[in-house]
Amino acid sequence: MKPVPYARGRVALLAAGFACAVLALPGAVPNAMAQTASERLRTFIEGTQSAQARFTQTVFDRKGRRVQEATGIMQFSRPGRFRWEYEKPYAQLLVGDGEKIYIYDRDLNQVTVRRLDRALTGTPAALLAGSNDIEKAFTLSVLPPQDGLDWLEAVPRAPESGFASVRLGFAQNVLAAMELTDALGSRTLIRFQDLQRNPKLSPQLFRFVAPKGADVLEDK
Repeated sequence: MKPVPYARGRVALLAAGFACAVLALPGAVPNAMAQTASERLRTFIEGTQSAQARFTQTVFDRKGRRVQEATGIMQFSRPGRFRWEYEKPYAQLLVGDGEKIYIYDRDLNQVTVRRLDRALTGTPAALLAGSNDIEKAFTLSVLPPQDGLDWLEAVPRAPESGFASVRLGFAQNVLAAMELTDALGSRTLIRFQDLQRNPKLSPQLFRFVAPKGADVLEDK
């Protein structure tokens, strides 16, 4: 059984966290800058029920050097269902069916299965999962505009969360970028393009059947 390379596994888990966070993509937010950070997040949570967009994901090391870039397409349907498909530089698929996350590496013909709640604990997904206790888990703040985007920052209160902060960038009240800084100082930046709100998505997109002959590794 071939192991999942470190870079692929790390990016896949980060993507899973980002994916569920994007389930709460916002619609129009009137007077957004007059709202507190927590009010804005609650508004986002109550927004879009489904979405799809293309994405570019770039990973930087703690010295700011670009070490990895990937592109693909994501699709989501609340609650808890998503499909996150990498096209370049390698083919990889993440599917969340509301209970489990399936990470399929086509090159390795290997599937990793994780419970949704365990896989996303301590990730940015917790920000927008619909909880009314956001401020119990995160310190929230509004950041100055940068690169043409309005930014929010969330810093986890628990030291064992695994990441130092997550920033969410909005253009005209639509989520345009997310940036995660982990505990070691590495950054993962995801930018979204051609975002569609509330498209009709087939339920089949969020069901996964392991290909014949694939190695399946499942958390117990």
